[in-house]
Amino acid sequence: MLAIIAAIVFGFALLIDLLDTNLGAPALFNTHTLMLIGFLLLSLYLAGVGSGSRSGGGGRWYRGRRPGRG
Repeated sequence: MLAIIAAIVFGFALLIDLLDTNLGAPALFNTHTLMLIGFLLLSLYLAGVGSGSRSGGGGRWYRGRRPGRG
């Protein structure tokens, strides 16, 4: 999910750069700030922050013998 948000932020930064606009706040929404936000989100994704639980807590995981298998 964080990688998708990072891709959206990078796309928005590219549009701002291509259209050469500052959205009325040049110090807040410039291309470099949006790229840094995108890099932050991408690094959090690669670090595994937004991946959720990785435990084997699914319904098909059994320890030992499975019930009903003779």
